[in-house]
Amino acid sequence: MKLIKLNAIDSTNTFLKQLATSEVVENFTVVSAEHQTNGKGQRGSEWLIESGKNLTFSVLYTKTPNLQINLFTLNVIVALSVVEGLQNVSSKEFKIKWPNDILAENKKIAGILIENSIKSQTEVQSIIGIGINVNQENFENLPQASSLCLLEQQFFDKDLLLKNVVNQLENNLEQLNQLSEAYFWEKYHNYLFKKNIVSTFEDSNGNRFVGKIIKVTFEGKLKVQLENDSEIDFDIKEVKMLY
Repeated sequence: MKLIKLNAIDSTNTFLKQLATSEVVENFTVVSAEHQTNGKGQRGSEWLIESGKNLTFSVLYTKTPNLQINLFTLNVIVALSVVEGLQNVSSKEFKIKWPNDILAENKKIAGILIENSIKSQTEVQSIIGIGINVNQENFENLPQASSLCLLEQQFFDKDLLLKNVVNQLENNLEQLNQLSEAYFWEKYHNYLFKKNIVSTFEDSNGNRFVGKIIKVTFEGKLKVQLENDSEIDFDIKEVKMLY
């Protein structure tokens, strides 16, 4: 693992993307920053952190030409790797909230943003951005957020957690050659937040409805069973869970 540590940057994803454009960058190169001024999350939301308290980093992953995988499988493996890395340092129960949030005790602990670009017919380059709330103790106006520190009542070694997550990610992606995609999808669904539990949702028009999550489809859509037993697949911007 090649690690580039920065003090402050607008976005580690942007920095790594620009670096990979200007020169040859080793696979699984990591860029981490003590502070991000323009970190991004899903749905274009900002990822706000206290300087020096949390982990914000990006990992370069270039898919080898002989590895044929579904695009959302990468999201599945990244989310699993973050959960497994967290489990190495914490005894809490972690869940994956579709599509890319990591929760503990119904609070958001981590978020993931993956940006893919096609380099050639056989090569896809991914910039995997990960933010983990580690030692931050104040989340004013963010009632659904928390940190490892708050949950465990102790401070954590950020560098150790970073290595745990990245090593887990590298090991999982390398195992794709031996293990099927289905293996990781099954593990992903075991961690899926509110799976088979009746919940309240809101669609893109603001309409609220009740249903339960059946699974995430191979295309990365959320399959929800409604009260009348019909099933609908929702894309990322089409629905959100109210919890």
